[in-house]
Order: sequence, then C-alpha cells, then structure tokens
Amino acid sequence: MNISIIGAGNIGKVLARRFVESGHAVRIANSRGAASLGDLAKETGATASDVQDIVADADVIVVTIPQAKVTNLPKGLFDNAKPSAVVVDTGNYYPRQRDGRIDGIETGAPESRWVEEQIGHAVVKAFNNIYAAHLEGMGKPAGTSGRIALPVAGDNAKAKEVVLRLVDQIGFDPVDAGTIADSWRQQPGSPVYTGDFDVQGVKDALARATSERTESWKATHTSPGTFDRPA
Repeated sequence: MNISIIGAGNIGKVLARRFVESGHAVRIANSRGAASLGDLAKETGATASDVQDIVADADVIVVTIPQAKVTNLPKGLFDNAKPSAVVVDTGNYYPRQRDGRIDGIETGAPESRWVEEQIGHAVVKAFNNIYAAHLEGMGKPAGTSGRIALPVAGDNAKAKEVVLRLVDQIGFDPVDAGTIADSWRQQPGSPVYTGDFDVQGVKDALARATSERTESWKATHTSPGTFDRPA
C-alpha cells in the first residue's frame, strides 16, 4: 500500500521504518518541509515529502502530531484524499504537559472525535497507547506467546480492518476496540494506556476503563507546562 505519515516524531519515525520493512511504499512529512527530512528518510527508507503533497494517492494516511497542532494542518488537506483512504490518528491529548486546554476535549469529546471534526475526515484510532521505544523494539511474530496487543477503534469496518492488518504486520496482536465513540477507553489515563498487555489483557483493560477524565489529564489555568513539570 501507499502509506503517508504526517509527523516525524518518535511514533512517526518508528511507523515509517516498520511499514517500509513490511513492504509498503511510505512517504513522511513534517511542518518544516521535505528538505528537513533527508536523514530520517535515509534511516527509515521512507520518502521525504511536503505536507500539502502527501495526501493524494495515499491508501493510508497516519496523523501523528501533537494534539494542539492538528488545527495547524492546511485547511482542506484531506479534500484531496482518495474516497477509500484510511486516516489513522495516533494522537493523545496532554493538556498539562504539552497541548494546553482544548475545549472540545475538556467538555467530553473523545480525542479522536475532536480530531475528526478538525480535519473533516473519519479516523481510526491506533498506535496511541504504546511507548515509541516499545513499538520499535517489542514487536514479535504472530503466534508468539505474550505478544503485545494494541487496541484499534473506528466507525468504518473496512477502514478498521486495514489498520488491524497493519498492526499485525509490524509485530503486534490487533484488538478491535469498538467505535470512535468508544475510543476514550484507550486515551491517556485509561488502564490500557502504556500497559503492554496481551490480547486478553487489552480486552480486560478496555472493559475496566471509566469515561471520566481524571484531574491529571485535565488542563489547569496555568497549562501547559512540560512533560517533566506538568502545569
């Protein structure tokens, strides 16, 4: 498949490498332009691109940028996507550490539902609940005992199936986590977040989740701080 990745941070870089290793044609872009991605392209095997050029002809588009930066994406960017394109949201809302207050999320919208509203395109929520280093180094062949499982949530069954297959291809057991309305179950602060569980462990963690956002994951009047010193 043709996979485009918007965001060249830790998760974007790991996914680019893993998707290339799985035989996909991968393009990657960031806010600074293709010229800034030469070293990363050599490291991962992906092709450096500019954001405005990355959507057309992509079968899968991965958005992996800070939550607060989603509104900085070019307006109408996804209007150029193929009708069948699958958009994957890997993002997490870190109000006290990085993003500051986002009203729509603070008032109860699942993070990925808010992303959908900003970009004007349905998304599949995946790859958000695992550390990048674990995504990089802890994948295992299918059938391996103790293989880490990852939840995948989305409203379109065909789109979700594409992402479930990608999860398996890069070394993790995929778990259908329901719809985008259910995706709060895998947000930061939930039992499944950074848990590195197997399939049953993920299912159990999703079932234990509660919808109320805890104080640690709500913005304050001084937000944001940093990951070292949340505010």
